[in-house]
Amino acid sequence: MLIEKRGSRRLMNQINVVPYIDVMLVLLVIFMVTAPLMNPGQVELPSIGKSSNPPMAPMEVSIHTDVTLSLRDRSTTTDDRKVTRDQLLAAVREKQAKNPEQAVVIGADKEVRYDAVLDVMDMLQQNQVKKVGLLVKPRSP
Repeated sequence: MLIEKRGSRRLMNQINVVPYIDVMLVLLVIFMVTAPLMNPGQVELPSIGKSSNPPMAPMEVSIHTDVTLSLRDRSTTTDDRKVTRDQLLAAVREKQAKNPEQAVVIGADKEVRYDAVLDVMDMLQQNQVKKVGLLVKPRSP
């Protein structure tokens, strides 16, 4: 008679985490001992002298939905005045004669075509305006 021996092997479905805990505790002790011995790096920042000329406020060119231009010069006044392209160039040249680094920013309504903004920007850059930028309104959170 043959006796069948059934294996008492069962599938092990648990993980023994005790060795992992031991390793983590050893690492924790190592980090706790070595952390006070490390010196944090010091960053040496460059220093500059005070500039003799305060930066000039940029001239603001606004393009409206009907593609008319208005100019605001914050260094003299806060009012907008409607200008043509020729008057805009004359005003910018006059300011650049006093300060060659005069910045000009362009602001436009949302509905204005991108071509109109590019035309004004191109016109300013062709007339040797070195600093031309776009004026944007930050999004409210």
